[in-house]
Amino acid sequence: MASEAGRYALPGDEVYPEGVAYRPETGEFFVGSTTDGTVFRGNVGEPGAEAEIFLEPGEDGRTAATGMKVDPEGQLFVAGGDTGQLFVYDTRTGQALASFRLQPENEMTFVNNVALGPDGSAYFTDSINPRLYRLFPYEEGGYGFEPLLDLEETPLKYREGFNLNGIATSEDGRYHISVQSNTGNLYRINTRSKEVTQVDLGGETIENGDGILLDGRTLYAVRNRQGLIFPVRLAQDFASGEVGEGFTDPSLAYPTTIAAYDGRLLVVNSQFDRRQSGEEPELPFTVSSLEIPPSAR
Repeated sequence: MASEAGRYALPGDEVYPEGVAYRPETGEFFVGSTTDGTVFRGNVGEPGAEAEIFLEPGEDGRTAATGMKVDPEGQLFVAGGDTGQLFVYDTRTGQALASFRLQPENEMTFVNNVALGPDGSAYFTDSINPRLYRLFPYEEGGYGFEPLLDLEETPLKYREGFNLNGIATSEDGRYHISVQSNTGNLYRINTRSKEVTQVDLGGETIENGDGILLDGRTLYAVRNRQGLIFPVRLAQDFASGEVGEGFTDPSLAYPTTIAAYDGRLLVVNSQFDRRQSGEEPELPFTVSSLEIPPSAR
């Protein structure tokens, strides 16, 4: 099923974007470059307009930007991919509020996507190491960092390739939902007990699952290689779900992550397939705005 789309352009010849975050208070959205760490800013009220550079490449040691989210206070959380870094910025001023680097620095890692909890914490997946990380706010200001959960002794078994990727948190903060890209399995993580269970999808999988978005109990999951977005209707306890019909649009180009606004989705067109094959990208790099089909809501 196709959906009517508009597009926002990103300046630059080698952006290969990945993450997107939306701030409903202002209509702003933020997109990151995986090649140099640039963070762009656009506005959903300006369809067809080119986004501007919000954070220059390399600032604060930020040389890659993958998943990102912005909280109600306007603080932008950015994952640093294979650099093993995590950042927090003030979207009003661009000021860096916190930055952390995983240790040891020589260990392979890929800090991929981020979800926000109702307590102001941010939770980051690592697609290579079986870890879940947390940034938490101090009462007096600033942020602390902790490796929140070691997944090695859980039913979630890491394999070769990209593992945990997109992550979302239930409205009450009780559960994280995350997709394992290389298996297509969906997992529920209890934030209180740290128990990890596989979500029963009735034999279906979300292989090549990338960014995800949770709207109540409806999960939207991007399958990057397929260029499709699938709704998953989850049970009240998030332990099981039913995968619905996928939807797409001709504007999508190896889509990665999504953000929701006004019944639509902002979808990042990474063109990672062209980078991997050595083909030249189609310029400009873009973010699509797709209407969510009524059947997927």
